[in-house]
Amino acid sequence: MTPKPITRNTLFYGDNLPILRQHIADESIDLVYLDPPFNSNRSYNVLFKEESGASSEAQITAFDDTWHWGAQAEQLYTELVTDIDGQVGQMIGALRTAIGSNQMMAYLVMMAARLVELHRVLKPTGSLYLHCDPTASHYLKIILDTIFGLQNYRNEIIWQRTSAHANVKQKFGAVHDILLFYSKSASFTWNQQYQPYSQEYIDLFFDQVDENGRRYARRDLTASMQRASSGQLYTWRGITPPPSRCWAMSQENMDELERQGRIHWPKKEGGMPRLKMYPEDLPGAPIQDIWTDISTMHNLSAERLGYPTQKPLALLERIIQASSNPGDVVLDPFCGCGTTVHAAQRLGRRWIGIDITHLSITLQKYRLR
Repeated sequence: MTPKPITRNTLFYGDNLPILRQHIADESIDLVYLDPPFNSNRSYNVLFKEESGASSEAQITAFDDTWHWGAQAEQLYTELVTDIDGQVGQMIGALRTAIGSNQMMAYLVMMAARLVELHRVLKPTGSLYLHCDPTASHYLKIILDTIFGLQNYRNEIIWQRTSAHANVKQKFGAVHDILLFYSKSASFTWNQQYQPYSQEYIDLFFDQVDENGRRYARRDLTASMQRASSGQLYTWRGITPPPSRCWAMSQENMDELERQGRIHWPKKEGGMPRLKMYPEDLPGAPIQDIWTDISTMHNLSAERLGYPTQKPLALLERIIQASSNPGDVVLDPFCGCGTTVHAAQRLGRRWIGIDITHLSITLQKYRLR
């Protein structure tokens, strides 16, 4: 039976693969963020709180971050190479030939099956962010290229998750994670994100100082004639724009800028006036693909819940704000301690979370309360 779109915020407890297949409708999700267990051969013991919020001394193994090739991996592999889209099957077969039937291949088979389903449930305007580390990011990118199409790759985002390590031997310190960002199509939701200008940037590019000591940059007040309207073709203060140019705004707006002291007049006679642009007039510097401004939580952070792979709220808020709008549906199929759900709730998005551990569901219920 074809699942119907989920219309309310929902937490699912169980394996995300059958849940995706049985409960999440085609093209019903606006944004997917997933932070699956990495193939790092570690077991995590978690100090957790009871649903009442009281501390518990019990140590619960949340999950084993270790993958082994066995009957389940073989079954999923057979399904991928025989029942799912031919290109995906060919790619998985080639990877197994290249790297063998080992822990890495078991991890990649598990991920490929779920990424096929996540592609199915995304709306045409939707996007997916896969959080991983350099252990398997290169293989995961091949899988995503095959499922989403090379043309829908958007970014490999580097997130510096920790400060420098002092005890590194025979290699450079590993301080970053990777976010692989793909869209379902070329027409995807995108809201440009900005960060404040650094003082170094302000000093360099806002190179003029007004009578009040405020720094500003000079910007052109003319525009191409291709943009011209009848209200932009005029002589202002005895000045006419050069050939093929017009004023960028109406004469009334130019007069208002002059009254506000926002016009820079050059010392050289006959020079063109320019607009004074102050740092606060602009949204900031567009965020690039290396993120160093969001740190992991320290031991005393108010956000910390004792979950070993917990991500900071600011990281998920940036992703959700960039790739969804209020009212959109955000899905996290490995939702852990619920940072995605928390961020989506704060930002007015609807959400669906899935996790296979009862610890995660308990933590999320506590966190949402």
